[in-house]
Amino acid sequence: MDHLDEITLTGLTVFGYHGVFDHERRDGQEFTIDLTLNLSLKDAAASDDVADTVHYGELADRVAAIIAGEPVNLIESLAERIAGAVLDDERVRMVTVTVHKPHAPIEQSFDDVSVTIRRSRV
Repeated sequence: MDHLDEITLTGLTVFGYHGVFDHERRDGQEFTIDLTLNLSLKDAAASDDVADTVHYGELADRVAAIIAGEPVNLIESLAERIAGAVLDDERVRMVTVTVHKPHAPIEQSFDDVSVTIRRSRV
């Protein structure tokens, strides 16, 4: 039987320098990331060993390094980078990545702007 379970990490907030405008690249801002990983957790549940699952603390560190790292213009590009890093783990079959940019340079009043992508193993 095929198992498709989930690990979800929400609200990972990291300072980065992404954006189209010079002031975004210069001053930076906070980005918040939500992730849902689809994978089988059967082996981890049976062994009770963190080595048999995606260690979400290490996952958070990898994603934070991407956000704090090399700037991109678009949060679409940032989401794609994050998805690729998550899929580097062969156990992950699909990932959903939402990148929130709550301090985007929009003149109107708003709570948040975000992009969500889903990527899966071919």
